[in-house]
Amino acid sequence: MATDERGHVVVSTALVAPITALEFMGEDYLLTAEGPVLSVYSLHAQPKLCGSLSVLQNYRIHGLRPRPLSDCGAEKHHDGALSGVWDEGAELAVFGGKGLRLATLTVQSGALQLSGPLMELPDWLLDAQWLGERPSSLLGVVLAHNTALLLEAKSGSIVCLRSCQEVCLLYSGLLIGSLWDSAVLVGGTVFNQLVLWRPGTGTQDRPASVERRLLGHSGVIFSLAYQPQAGLLASASDDRSVRVWSVGALGGAGGCGGGQLETACQRVLYGHQARVFCVRLAQTGVFSAGEDGACVVWGEDGRVERRFKGHRAGGVRALAVSEKQSWVATGGADGGVRVWRASRGQGEVESPSREDGEVVEGVVDLEFRGEGSPKAVCLVEGGTGAGGEEVEEVGVLVCTDRGRVYLRQGQDWRCVWEGDSDFQSYCVMEAVSVRGRGCVCAVGNLSGRVCVFSLAHPERSVVLSAGAGKVHSLQWVWPGRGQDVCLLASGAEGRVYRWQVGVNDADEEEVGVTLTFRQLRPFLLPPCAKRWLTAAITLAHANSTREDSLSRDSGVWVCGDRRGSLLLYHEQQTSGEKRSGVREWRGPGKQTTDDSNDSDEITEEPEEIKIPGKETGDAGERGHDAGKDPLEPACVLFGLHGKQGVTSVYERDGVCYSTGRDGYVRLLLVRGDALTVQRAQRAAKGMEWLERVFFLQERVEGGDSIEETGSVEDGEGEEGGMEGVNRGREGGRHAEGRVPAEARFALVGFRASSFVVWDPLRQETLLSVPCGGGHRSWGYRLPPRPLSERDAHTHCAGGGLLVFIKQGAVLARYPPTSYAGSVAMAAGQTLREGLHGRGVGCVCRLGALGRWQVLATGGEDTCVSVLAVHSQTGALRVLSVITDHISSVRALTALRRDGVHSSSSSSSPSDISCLLFSAGGRAQLQCYRLLIGWDGEGGQPTCQVSQIASHRLDEQWERKKNRHKTVKMDPETRYMSVCVVHDGPNRVLLALACSDGAVRLVGVSEQAAKVELLWECHYHQRCVLSVAAHRLQSPSAQWCVLVLSAATDGRVCVWDWTSVLALDGGQSWEGPTAPCLTVSVHQSGVNSLSVWEEPGAGSERECLLSLATGGDDGQLSVLLLKATFPQCQPEGAPLVSLLLLSHWSEPLAHAAPLTALQVIDGSLIVSASPDQRVCVWSVGRDGSAGLRRLATAFTHTADGAGLQVWPRGREGAGAWAALGGQGLQLFRITPRGHDEEIDGQRDADSKKLQERLKVAFTTNGTLE
Repeated sequence: MATDERGHVVVSTALVAPITALEFMGEDYLLTAEGPVLSVYSLHAQPKLCGSLSVLQNYRIHGLRPRPLSDCGAEKHHDGALSGVWDEGAELAVFGGKGLRLATLTVQSGALQLSGPLMELPDWLLDAQWLGERPSSLLGVVLAHNTALLLEAKSGSIVCLRSCQEVCLLYSGLLIGSLWDSAVLVGGTVFNQLVLWRPGTGTQDRPASVERRLLGHSGVIFSLAYQPQAGLLASASDDRSVRVWSVGALGGAGGCGGGQLETACQRVLYGHQARVFCVRLAQTGVFSAGEDGACVVWGEDGRVERRFKGHRAGGVRALAVSEKQSWVATGGADGGVRVWRASRGQGEVESPSREDGEVVEGVVDLEFRGEGSPKAVCLVEGGTGAGGEEVEEVGVLVCTDRGRVYLRQGQDWRCVWEGDSDFQSYCVMEAVSVRGRGCVCAVGNLSGRVCVFSLAHPERSVVLSAGAGKVHSLQWVWPGRGQDVCLLASGAEGRVYRWQVGVNDADEEEVGVTLTFRQLRPFLLPPCAKRWLTAAITLAHANSTREDSLSRDSGVWVCGDRRGSLLLYHEQQTSGEKRSGVREWRGPGKQTTDDSNDSDEITEEPEEIKIPGKETGDAGERGHDAGKDPLEPACVLFGLHGKQGVTSVYERDGVCYSTGRDGYVRLLLVRGDALTVQRAQRAAKGMEWLERVFFLQERVEGGDSIEETGSVEDGEGEEGGMEGVNRGREGGRHAEGRVPAEARFALVGFRASSFVVWDPLRQETLLSVPCGGGHRSWGYRLPPRPLSERDAHTHCAGGGLLVFIKQGAVLARYPPTSYAGSVAMAAGQTLREGLHGRGVGCVCRLGALGRWQVLATGGEDTCVSVLAVHSQTGALRVLSVITDHISSVRALTALRRDGVHSSSSSSSPSDISCLLFSAGGRAQLQCYRLLIGWDGEGGQPTCQVSQIASHRLDEQWERKKNRHKTVKMDPETRYMSVCVVHDGPNRVLLALACSDGAVRLVGVSEQAAKVELLWECHYHQRCVLSVAAHRLQSPSAQWCVLVLSAATDGRVCVWDWTSVLALDGGQSWEGPTAPCLTVSVHQSGVNSLSVWEEPGAGSERECLLSLATGGDDGQLSVLLLKATFPQCQPEGAPLVSLLLLSHWSEPLAHAAPLTALQVIDGSLIVSASPDQRVCVWSVGRDGSAGLRRLATAFTHTADGAGLQVWPRGREGAGAWAALGGQGLQLFRITPRGHDEEIDGQRDADSKKLQERLKVAFTTNGTLE
């Protein structure tokens, strides 16, 4: 794990690396491997981690072979009790690289223990299989040079070693059989062939011959699988194909096929978009996974039956199928582990339809037979049957062009409401479900009439008036727990009429429910061409922090219109204030307002009185006199979502989420009369039409409430568009001292002609249904989650029921499992969250929350992740993922803003507030404000992200005057490094190292939310790789700013940027044209710079600076510079002069390019390299001691590129180091003997871990 050299110890405390091996133990346990760490998960009711153990030291685990500890076999158990074989535990053979080790798993305690030393072989291990029955400990091992080894695993002694006549390198190998003498080795060679031979037929002097050869692949073969019952062999290749071969019985008496020498390739399966890494064979079919991140289930006809995608990027590296084919597990390059239901559950539709290679399960015609053509459809919960009985199942509600509303529950359609001639040809319909009270439906027409009725008693309908013109849209909004639902009708001239609708139990003399109405002041929308409402949400807690100060009319409304604007409305605050136009409807002609005066003052709280229905044959129509004084918006964000309109607004924990047809979801906060945008998040490519968000962490609220998490229905409105309903309230007030966290959500929308559910965090399509596009009415309802899954991190957003209208038919897509089944597991359960699927290029520490270290990482997947790592347990939580970059993220830097919490008034002093700057490809710079604190419930860290500004060089060039006279910047310019030069009162100044040979200075203004390019210089004429800044103070208390830059020519330049301190806001800068000092340090590129001032060195007017550099030549260099402040400084002369005093270097500090280094306290240097080593160096305070290696640790993070180091706390306690590459690893660096108890415990724990046993033989396959 670590190497102690001269007094320092480097220990790994947390690791996120690609998952390289998976194996099921029956149906109840899953073994996973990342790097050298073996973990076991229990798959009972709620999957959880049972234990972890580092097994292979410096080797990465590539294979796991368990066998039961008990002597009983599966044949001794009755059917269905196969998992009982593993009740006691398992003995594990763990192998990878050149290492092999035994471990023991005890199921009852979940403990993993090492059973012997690490056995190191001279060749790479491709496969290992247990041979013989217990208590035999023989292992058959396949080696990379087409060699087989029979090994006594417990002693590490070689029993037999056999080689093949065809000496070649294998990419994959598989040993088939339970006895060495009859076992068959299948090898995938570098020549794209499969060779079959028997190790038992050869001798030490005479290699075994190849008995069968399978040809057909055009690429190397990565994985092999064999199904003995069917006699099938499967191979996965670099050529993106999976081939299934009919080979007959292999091993045993059948040998290499029992005489079936003419092997036919039964099927060639093409369905992956990249290389196929893994293949598994089961009795139910073929499973494969590859670099495209998809796990594909193939049918017997060779077509794609199901496709699982759940990893962020980089592909799937490991695949496992349980013994009964109930579970499929995938492990990704992002370090995540997902499990899926492989077998179909009871009630699942078995007839999928396919389009463009995508699988769409259970799209069926509901066979609507009502009068007229269906125009609007929605899903409702509960209702009554034809005989008046209560029905709990989900129903489909359809409104036709004949003004009729039909309900489908079960298999039958029935008409529940019929309107008069005014409701024909055009109508809009929306419905809302009230828990325990059934469903209420509203229908609007061209003449401004809105008919409201309960599905339980449609004969008691009430007609409301929404002006004299067309009703453009209807919205149901739930203000909160214990309050009545609100109905909003968008009428002519931009007026939005509102009513509070009470759904109450009927009196004793009547049966069912009755409706009460109370009209509120209408809203007035801003003048525009498309002036009607499309979304609304009420925030009853926004104006007050005291529960008892809220009246029935208090609160804030956030609305969206068809023009794409977001609007903020304030209600009246006190019940005694004069509010014109607020009326309480009691019955025909009965109102609580006094029409004799103009004040329309509200009287005391009225008693709720039912409204009679069609007792006289006519619906009681209610007037709209309350609309003469509408409320105007307090804040308007005009056209925020473009010209196509806002589609939904939701709120969770004080944060509003709005979606539109511009392809963005925006996060907003309400502060007084202002509605401010925190950030904008782009959906998937091509998904321009967003409809709503689904929150994946369910909020359970007691009492009578609206089914806000169950459904979303959209009706056809103007221009065939969809007008949102059920924009229910999704959250409430957050606790004092709690940071409002961004909710985990999925996006619902349309991509081309398909209905899509998209997970923005995992960049994953959860559901795709070809429906014809967004210009239609549709409804989507999430399945209920079983109680055992209430605490699951992700809801099954893609496993819901979808209904839509297409070509005059009502169609439905049913979920892949019945509602009674485990829906979350059917769509994939996350056992371990992944990080970046591709390489992590930069790491930046933001601060600490208790024992949680908060980091920001940027990767090649264009994402910036904010995560918290527990320094003791190694647990990792992804707090937020930012996806605003269009290319890879190359550099990160942060600036603390402690004590300034503009985004939340409830933050505590222990919270972390900072500005985060990210830079990368396409010359893109992003600035965010982060507020990181506690969630106030489970003591877990949360993060709130506010987008400040964005900048791209090509956009800067487009805004230039006379740009046709200038040369356009290279569109492929990348920002390679970034550092903070000066934190001024008006803006932050940043230095950027650019790939086009320029060093640039930009200013970021948080108040103005603007980034400006202030200066650029192309002195280097080569790609600038790194930049750093340092401030010196002269004896006269003047500050001097030095900026260091380094390029691919190996030179380091020092620039005097002192004059930037005098820059005012909005002012450009005329910087120097050449550096004040240039030093040639490396033979090639300088990847990293670090500069610090030597404390106590120099004289009154002199100081010493140390500079550490690391380059592509693997060299580590330390330079000592003397900075002199002149006593008499002429006007315009430099404030400081620099002189190089000495230069020390370690030519072979690493065996590969030194990609990152950091300095601790001016005395320790930590360096990292793709050679997978982290080194700690000592450097003297004045440089006189030179460089001395203190410690070296092996890291399982390949291609290390980003490094961040910070002290552990008190002086001399050591440091923390976070390394990013193909994964992320956290190290603890401590001086030897600093913590004697910890050192002693670590030595005792690692003594057995570091035991090694050399298993030696010659390269020609003979024993030494």
